[in-house]
Amino acid sequence: MVTRTAAHEPLHIPRILVAAPASGGGKTTVATGLMAALRATGRQVAPFKVGPDYIDPGYHGLATGRPGRNLDSVMCGEDLMAPLLAHGFATPEPADVAVIEGVMGLFDGRLGDGAGSSAQIATLTDTPVVLVVDASHASLTHAAVVAGLAGFDPDVRVAGVILNKVGSVRHGAEVRRGIQGLGIPVLGEIPRDPGVVVPSRHLGLVPAAERDASAAQVQALAGLIAGHVDLDAVMEVASSAPDLDTIPWDPHDALRSSDAWDALARNVSAIADSTRDARPATQIPGGVEPPLRGGQRALASVGGVVSPSPTLAIFSGRAFTFRYAETTELLEAAGCRVVDVDPLADTELPEGCCGLYLGGGFPEMHAEELSANRSLHESIRAHVDGGMPVVAECAGLLMLCRSLDGHPMTGALPLDAAMRRRLTMGYRGATTPTDTLLARAGERVIGHEFHRTGISPVGEQPDAAWTFTMPDGSVREEGVSMDPAGLGHPTVHASYLHLHWAGAPACAARFAAAAWQYLSSGWATPLRSREPDLSFHGDQDAVPGLVDLAVNVRVDHTPDWLVDAITASAPTWQAYPDPAPARAALARHHGVDPSMLLPTNGGAEAFVLVARALHPRHAVVVHPQFTEPEAALRAAGHDVDRLILGPDNGFALDPAAVPNDADLVIIGNPTNPTGALHPAADLSALARPGRVLVVDEAFMDATDGAQSLIGPSMDGVLVLRSLTKTYGLAGVRAGYAVGDPEIIVRLAAQQQAWAVSTPGIAAMIACCTDAAEQHRARLAAELPTARDDLTGRLRPLRLRVIDSGAPFVLVDTSSIGPCSVREPLARLGFAVRRGETFPGLGPTWIRLAVRDAATHASLADALAGLITTEPITTKENR
Repeated sequence: MVTRTAAHEPLHIPRILVAAPASGGGKTTVATGLMAALRATGRQVAPFKVGPDYIDPGYHGLATGRPGRNLDSVMCGEDLMAPLLAHGFATPEPADVAVIEGVMGLFDGRLGDGAGSSAQIATLTDTPVVLVVDASHASLTHAAVVAGLAGFDPDVRVAGVILNKVGSVRHGAEVRRGIQGLGIPVLGEIPRDPGVVVPSRHLGLVPAAERDASAAQVQALAGLIAGHVDLDAVMEVASSAPDLDTIPWDPHDALRSSDAWDALARNVSAIADSTRDARPATQIPGGVEPPLRGGQRALASVGGVVSPSPTLAIFSGRAFTFRYAETTELLEAAGCRVVDVDPLADTELPEGCCGLYLGGGFPEMHAEELSANRSLHESIRAHVDGGMPVVAECAGLLMLCRSLDGHPMTGALPLDAAMRRRLTMGYRGATTPTDTLLARAGERVIGHEFHRTGISPVGEQPDAAWTFTMPDGSVREEGVSMDPAGLGHPTVHASYLHLHWAGAPACAARFAAAAWQYLSSGWATPLRSREPDLSFHGDQDAVPGLVDLAVNVRVDHTPDWLVDAITASAPTWQAYPDPAPARAALARHHGVDPSMLLPTNGGAEAFVLVARALHPRHAVVVHPQFTEPEAALRAAGHDVDRLILGPDNGFALDPAAVPNDADLVIIGNPTNPTGALHPAADLSALARPGRVLVVDEAFMDATDGAQSLIGPSMDGVLVLRSLTKTYGLAGVRAGYAVGDPEIIVRLAAQQQAWAVSTPGIAAMIACCTDAAEQHRARLAAELPTARDDLTGRLRPLRLRVIDSGAPFVLVDTSSIGPCSVREPLARLGFAVRRGETFPGLGPTWIRLAVRDAATHASLADALAGLITTEPITTKENR
């Protein structure tokens, strides 16, 4: 264990570094087996790995019961190697021995200077080396190899050898004879054992967390090593290591020494000061009051003195196994509460989540399972859109993309990812081109890249997270830095670059500072993780006395000619209704056979009929959109998957993102509430044998109709229309379905007798007349100018307005604050459609019906007034 009696007295740390002449010689097998075998003797073993590798430390953790740690002099700097070794040796409790697994061949490191090699780490930490020699294919010659390694650098002490894959007793004796002649002890001879195999993958070994048999494999290695290696002799070599003249690395000290300490302490103070009167005085550990104030004093406490503290979610589990232990320690030292989230099991981020860190792993090996966790996707998107700080490295970057090898992912970034043939690997000197979540413009870090996937932007290229200087001197932009909430500063930092935050503590401090700011601003609201209320409709927001911008009925009264046509049917109201004339009129209007058309009691009834008539195995609803289709499907007992589109490309549809096995796909066009008008060609691409495609065209009357899928041939396609919006018929209930005759027959079989009223039938017929077409054409012609007037008044307020092809616009108000503006606007006399009841949207989104210029001007004035006030809070998060 650590022996230390004075502040700067050298530390006694028994230790060895397990190295080899080359890769593939059995370092991981021997090092992991040694760790497990020494632990089995009752010793506490502190495990380490040279270099950036994440996979081996997973096996080390299984073998020792302690976090596997890395010693990387390239990413962290030479001066931190001994302090990090001492820290890992003492944490979480003092160990008896440290076992360091080397990397590649003993002297192999970064090309050009050998930095980061096993030999360099052995030198920097004054650690004796135990060579693992693969005895295959030679005997006495191995002694010559050992002699060369032992004499190559006088600062590297080869203190012992373990022979691996020994073929026989005679074979081992011959190799031993030559090595012992060098004065180097042979500590063990491990026979060939074909059963000792750690499976490999395209990036190296399979992580321990992904192998069900990993624990048993480690135990088998422990038995193998214990039976063939002299553990007491190994401990003698470890105990011969000289004392280390170093001070253990400390995460609190690392934060305090970073350039971002002031920002972190300031943001903690915002919480500490606001809660000081509400809590008892907190005793600083050890009874020492450091000369710090506010957040600085809070961070001086190991246990933290601030409540509440921000919750940070860190991805874990089989798909996300890569994380340096110091990452968690730095975030906890910054006063944050770290919670593991398994994206293969957890369906949402933790309540009150203030930050998300997605590290490395192999999501491509679990793409189908990750893709299926749509609920977690929605939770992540809502938090990202709301301005929560997010850091993603490599695998995390892939998780935030729209798709990975064709599997829908979170869609938080306008990127698609796919496997590629070429492996990208190496250390990178990285500079930030602009201020980002993790660094200021011009700051430089050193990280490591290791991936076989690539990303492609969808639409405009986002700002880069880093600028790399490549080994050949070229410069390459990498990753993305984004401000999806429009807050004026980046909140998302996603890149292939892995960083060891012990070597870049300012990155950890800035991430934690952003999480504290998110908490202090009241943005961490459970609203973002709640399941949307699918039964909510816009008329519930349209309270009498308010200017109605919530309901999409486009006229303030039903046209007189239409009222006359409906009332003219009054003499027949005593008879049961016959929808045949309406069917014939609507069919003529659209140029289709009457067998392709079914009048319905409003558009909503059609969704119920679809849910009852069809029996999908895999139903997919493309969101955000009108919630009635999903509500009807769920009420009928069907499971529903959601494909969530994103705002970065205007909620545009990528047909390839729809799962191939979906046999029912429902989408709106133009979509409510986004206003996205999808090209007919993209929607037609979704149609295929064995699939029913349902397109809600309730607002198609507001366009020129060019993107409609209604036509004389509609195999497997069903279009739903409503006459409510254009003609002011919400109280009459008039709609219809057009499509494949076989589907129409199935819907009709589920329809109640006399479902469509005589007034509704009269309205349908009247809406096929010349007067109706003139009315529709006039509204459609006036709409673009009116819509441009509305958006032109909103965008100067720095509100994010989605381009629309509909008689409404979707607006993100997160630049005003993290909560909904609906209640404040209601107090100012305006009713707007809330966004959080649509899957894929959060409380900062509102939908606004297009009205007249005077109404738009009054609304813009009201919103401008909100911008100049304090951040908005609502009763839901007070």
